[in-house]
Amino acid sequence: MFLSFVIPHEEAGVSLSVPRSDFSALIVKNPFWVTEALNCSDNSRMSPIALDLSQNGSSKNHETGRSIFEIGESDITKLLDKAKPLNVERNRSFDERSFSELSIASPHLFHRSHDNHFDYGSPRRSGINTPRSSNHCESHQMVGDAWDALRLSLVHFRGQPVGTIAALDHSVEDLNYDQVFVRDFVPSALAFLMNGEHEIVKNFLLKTLRLQSWEKKVDLFQLGEGVMPASFKVLHDPVRKYETLIADFGESAIGRVAPVDSGFWWIILLRAYTRSTGDSSLAEMPECQRGMRLILSLCLSEGFDTFPTLLCADGCCMIDRRMGIYGYPIEIQALFFMALRCALLLLKQDGEGKEIVELIVKRLHALSYHMRSYFWLDLKQLNDIYRYKTEEYSHTAVNKFNVMPDSLPDWVFDFMPKRGGYFIGNVSPARMDFRWFCLGNCVAILSSLATPEQAAAIMDLIESRWDELVGEMPLKISYPAIESHEWRIVTGCDPKNTRWSYHNGGSWPVLLWLLTAACIKTGRPQIARRAIDLAESRLSKDHWPEYYDGKLGRYVGKQARKNQTWSIAGYLVAKMMLEDPSHLGMISLEEDKQMTPLVKRSASWTC
Repeated sequence: MFLSFVIPHEEAGVSLSVPRSDFSALIVKNPFWVTEALNCSDNSRMSPIALDLSQNGSSKNHETGRSIFEIGESDITKLLDKAKPLNVERNRSFDERSFSELSIASPHLFHRSHDNHFDYGSPRRSGINTPRSSNHCESHQMVGDAWDALRLSLVHFRGQPVGTIAALDHSVEDLNYDQVFVRDFVPSALAFLMNGEHEIVKNFLLKTLRLQSWEKKVDLFQLGEGVMPASFKVLHDPVRKYETLIADFGESAIGRVAPVDSGFWWIILLRAYTRSTGDSSLAEMPECQRGMRLILSLCLSEGFDTFPTLLCADGCCMIDRRMGIYGYPIEIQALFFMALRCALLLLKQDGEGKEIVELIVKRLHALSYHMRSYFWLDLKQLNDIYRYKTEEYSHTAVNKFNVMPDSLPDWVFDFMPKRGGYFIGNVSPARMDFRWFCLGNCVAILSSLATPEQAAAIMDLIESRWDELVGEMPLKISYPAIESHEWRIVTGCDPKNTRWSYHNGGSWPVLLWLLTAACIKTGRPQIARRAIDLAESRLSKDHWPEYYDGKLGRYVGKQARKNQTWSIAGYLVAKMMLEDPSHLGMISLEEDKQMTPLVKRSASWTC
């Protein structure tokens, strides 16, 4: 007896016919296909997985409204009953799984590149309901609305699209939301790349690169040559019929802080463009090579540092207001690590390039060891810190940063599950910030700063603490919120960062694309599906808010802009990646085996 079924992939499905004896194993390996089928209940379209039972020459067609497993075989039924979508392939990442397992869905999904690394393939235009594609069972009305909204946010400079504005909310004053932010444009850029629209991303990369060369001053102090702008704006002169660009390098930002993350995002996006198009000519341009060297020279210069991490001011990244992240925030360290690895793939090793490549390799080894050893927290490490002695001296010290055990917050003991872990927010002398920060941990997975075991533990934590970290609207930017006296001290009584709002425990839909990418890489797409379903229940109806407030993310943020572009783009990228996992190759890096010797602490770390 044979079972025949169709697995949709882009515009055309892949037909399979397998013996019943092999069907059970296939379902175990690929329960995601089955769940996708069950999630599609629109009777107006063909069922995504149409099963028919062929026996003795007879067949039976199953309509969408009926169970796709009306086979009468109790063993298969029981097997499916046992399936737990959120625990799919718990210990095997997207990179590690057998590529033959995934080749059924897309026979040309992977190939080896010239450097013997697996290539995720050149992502094709998405099959979901974009303005350029036909309907698919995954299509959702929100997708079409999202594309319309994203295109309305386009900014043109002298006839060419160069980016997307931060938000298109006419109900409130623009402030700086009418500018093109480097970090905000990243999900928009990925959406356009995944949809085969490369030109706008190329234009953005070149325009921001040109802005890098501008003189940058705050009062009488001149910033480093490699600093990238936080944002830029197109000014129209109707009299002269001329357009010019103005850039903000932090001199107009709240707190006057330069954007440390902008340069890292630029390098990451340049690599994504190169992988998506298969065209390395842009990255090989002398201007781009010089731009990367300037960015990294700021980070790799010698100084008084005793750690390989980057020392930063508060408000230097996505969290651009005072929130107690000064020091060595996880978001910056993870982006720094990823930018270093991307630059290593893009830089030419000739002349100046060879010198900086050597510096990158040295820093990557030191940074990966430092982060995996000292920023990582799981149940065992938490217990070790709880038992720390203080005022230790010499290289035999166990408590190397002289962290006071009494400084451990009460909430972390209940928050830490038996199985799971994460990179904490900050580590510096006598200080550990135990808060969870979503962006830093997701980027740690995508860049392979997290080992496969650590990546799996992060996903375990998200599953175990779903209500706390996801709630009713993905996704908490940080957890938990700081409040009362601590809030007054840490934020300076910031009225925008009150508890469970904005950067202080607010829920940001843009983070959905990062979670989805991390889920796919770690082999747990059902976590992403569950989060996307939550977003689809409200995001469009609420007019794409910037963020949500409340412990569960139940309320539209009190100062949230509507039609926030990166909320729109983040949703689109998440949908397209889930539909076609080959897109992951744009923003995911495989583990570098040369940097993965077993991380062992010295004997002095044994408590």
